[in-house]
Amino acid sequence: MTSDSASPSANLASMDRAEFAFPGPLRDQLVAAILDGSKTSTTTLVVDYEHEGEPLPEVGSRSVVIDSDDRPVAIIEVTGVRVVPLAQVDLAHVVDEGEGDTSVAEWRAGHERFWHSEEMRAALEDPDFTVNDATLAVLQRFRLITDLRPAD
Repeated sequence: MTSDSASPSANLASMDRAEFAFPGPLRDQLVAAILDGSKTSTTTLVVDYEHEGEPLPEVGSRSVVIDSDDRPVAIIEVTGVRVVPLAQVDLAHVVDEGEGDTSVAEWRAGHERFWHSEEMRAALEDPDFTVNDATLAVLQRFRLITDLRPAD
């Protein structure tokens, strides 16, 4: 964990929220991987940003990571952003997602299960939503700035 000269709590309310997956076991796993440093990249579909009316992330932007209980647990900073078709996702990105995938095919299968889930289709308001090799993905790299969990 690195520290920042500004008080994190002073800026939390104005920061964008980073919500990984949906609340529950997957989010808990992803947040834990961010906090232990094994997750330094993530993938979001361009269509998700478009549906939410949100701009794509920018290098240098910071956001507060929210856990399944809607609590802020960390601040992360974007260090890289690429928009590529799913067919061009590379193994380095996959490994840095920190989910234990050892091949792009394994990563893709797991992510397709998520993207084709009822929760994702409901969030996009498209009951038939599906991805293919040409679907545009936002590959984001980030670093942990501050762990906001209270000390034991």
